[in-house]
Amino acid sequence: MSRTEAPANKMSNEPLYYDDVQVGDTWKSGARTVTETDVVMFAGLTGDFNPLHVDDEFARETFYGQRIAHGLYGTALVAGLGSHSPLMRTEAFVAIRDWNFLKPIFLGDTVHVHTEVLEKRESGRRRGTVVWKRQLINQKGETVQSGMFESVVSKRKST
Repeated sequence: MSRTEAPANKMSNEPLYYDDVQVGDTWKSGARTVTETDVVMFAGLTGDFNPLHVDDEFARETFYGQRIAHGLYGTALVAGLGSHSPLMRTEAFVAIRDWNFLKPIFLGDTVHVHTEVLEKRESGRRRGTVVWKRQLINQKGETVQSGMFESVVSKRKST
């Protein structure tokens, strides 16, 4: 079996364990189109009303020529979309490392997450740590954000 497209839960709702994934496994999440409502709701939730995100007239005069979504909204999409690709028995999300905001996310962009297992570390008999490379990719195939997420994942119970 090629380790490029990953294991077991591709067609199942059953979460995977630490033991089920290997370094090099990859997944592609479902897609999500960024809407006006998303940006306004994120601004309200976070209190970040920077005019680059919420003011058409201001944004038209910027380098981008239009409004862009909050960078941290993109990171939140990575966390959400990536949480199902793959669906894991996660015990804790412990770190974001080397996160890069590479390109803007425009209203109307459709994004998905590409995930790869970069590293696995034993953390005892009951759990292990997984380092995931995550990329947020737009409809043009451009990586708009990338970096590493780290989580603690349950192991299968030994018999």
